[in-house]
Amino acid sequence: MIRTTIPLLAALSLAAPAFAESHGGDAEAGADAFSQCQTCHVVVDGDGNTLAGKKAKTGPNLYGVVGSQAGTVEGFRYGKSLVAAGEAGLVWDEEQLAVYLQDPKEFLRTYLDDKKARSKMSFKVRKEEDAANLAAFLATFSPDMEEGMAGDDAAATN
Repeated sequence: MIRTTIPLLAALSLAAPAFAESHGGDAEAGADAFSQCQTCHVVVDGDGNTLAGKKAKTGPNLYGVVGSQAGTVEGFRYGKSLVAAGEAGLVWDEEQLAVYLQDPKEFLRTYLDDKKARSKMSFKVRKEEDAANLAAFLATFSPDMEEGMAGDDAAATN
């Protein structure tokens, strides 16, 4: 068991930075790819404005997911493994989110080093490029990102 776990963990830990360097996401392409997510997910800001998706409620609201601790959207009942990952320190960044989107169960099993870890999200994004694009798109809905964009707009008008 240890003989296979250690190489797998090493490969996954090296894969995320390589993935990020060679496959930086395109937020515009991610907006198109989000159509496959909106069956379960929506992006609604703190004022109740729907920014992406429809009125789906199967999955959690993805507003501010990038930069947030995993498994902590208030009012959503996450699976035990995702909550455990968050409690163990998982904070979503674009690279980790993209890897998670491709195989949620395997991501959690590796992250938690628990072969019994499960994900309530059964959907897998098939293409690595689509996963990176989706993560980049979701990063645009980070409150920090929106504040930066508002600052850029103000600077452009002065």
